[in-house]
Amino acid sequence: MNLKSLDLNLLTALDALLREANVSRAAMRIGLSQPATSHALQRLREIFGDPLLVRTGARMELTPRALALRTPLAQALDQVRGLFVPDEFDAARSERQFRLMMPDLAVELLMPPLMEKVTRAAPNVRIDVVPWRGPAIFHAEFASTIDLVISIGNAFKGFHRQLLYTDSDALAVRRDHPMTAKLKRREAFLAARHVGVIIRGSSEDLIDTWLRTKGIERHIALIVSGYLEALHVAARTDLVAFVPRRLIAALSKQLGLVTVTPPLDPGIDEQFMFHPTRAQMDPGSIWLRRLMLETGRELEKRKAS
Repeated sequence: MNLKSLDLNLLTALDALLREANVSRAAMRIGLSQPATSHALQRLREIFGDPLLVRTGARMELTPRALALRTPLAQALDQVRGLFVPDEFDAARSERQFRLMMPDLAVELLMPPLMEKVTRAAPNVRIDVVPWRGPAIFHAEFASTIDLVISIGNAFKGFHRQLLYTDSDALAVRRDHPMTAKLKRREAFLAARHVGVIIRGSSEDLIDTWLRTKGIERHIALIVSGYLEALHVAARTDLVAFVPRRLIAALSKQLGLVTVTPPLDPGIDEQFMFHPTRAQMDPGSIWLRRLMLETGRELEKRKAS
């Protein structure tokens, strides 16, 4: 392939076509007319010697060759865009959009104070928090769209991590729960009915993974997909939620919850901030990371009750 004869704008068209699998939507995505996008698709078919998109009934489907191109093309375009990143980030004038991925507990604890900082320094910057995905489904194409991840562990390939804040786990029950005082004892803890939290991309609640190493199994009566859901359920039922202590403290007054120290201590939770290695020197990323680390330090200084 002679790159001198290749119109690089075709790669942008190809990326849109592979993402949308639809000529009309691809045209809208890149701001071209439908005929121009159809012409681009025809040229791409000739270059690759493959139809790329084929009609199946009322819709279009990607060919195996097209599917194989999606991830490397997204990565290549991301690198090309990186060539044009400015040397400075003017927060006050920037209209940049950042995409963050974090579980709901991190949204609750970090985003309100972070947005106060962002609003003061960069009123036109937009922050998008996307639904959580565990490492098992955090594929390369999706990862290329993410600017920051807040998570425990160290399972995100191509990302650099920094400690953000620490926490511990505790039991949350409604204020007038009949077993509040007894739950500190192991027998009452095991007899209680619990609400478990299994976030997207995980196979079980991390608390249960830890308990199994101790040869212990608690009574799970309900499974939800988020920590906020678990606390809302605990606030209105006799179910017990075993969740991060800082989150309980943040919502105890609003939801009428009480924090109970569990008879079994899972130890310290470390929440990390991950950023793409490719963005290590990106001024905008550096700016956002600084604000997030500052927010984490402020949270760390506040003792969770």
